[in-house]
Amino acid sequence: MATYRSTGVIAHTGRINQGVGFVFGAVFVLVGLTGFVVSGGHHAVGPEGGELFGVFQVNVLHNVVHLVVGAVMVAAAIMGERTARNANATFGVVYLVLFALGLAIVDTPANVIALNGADNALHLVLGLALTVVGFGFGARMLARRDAARPFR
Repeated sequence: MATYRSTGVIAHTGRINQGVGFVFGAVFVLVGLTGFVVSGGHHAVGPEGGELFGVFQVNVLHNVVHLVVGAVMVAAAIMGERTARNANATFGVVYLVLFALGLAIVDTPANVIALNGADNALHLVLGLALTVVGFGFGARMLARRDAARPFR
């Protein structure tokens, strides 16, 4: 496990993916559970759903997707760095594809998980964050920066 000193804080690059995967996964599980509170009275599958936090549309299928993604991310984080890194990179790419797909299917019958513009924006941010962490771009940049200056 690589260790480096950055602005007085010691960081373990080998644990970044596990931490991000666990936290993001736990949030996905909580969002999935919370979504059931607002998706009642709406179709389980379809282009319309309840408003989660007054912004994001969700239906039952959307909630189930959040639960599954969250459970897989938490499990991957528990299994170790390599598994967490692969899960983060995979879900990062999936969310970037979902962002692009969401742009095309909002307001169409193909929108079976009730996506809206706020969902699409969030999927872009999640996709970028998970892709950067999963493929290790951030850790590599920090390691290069820290290698260029001596420890203090």
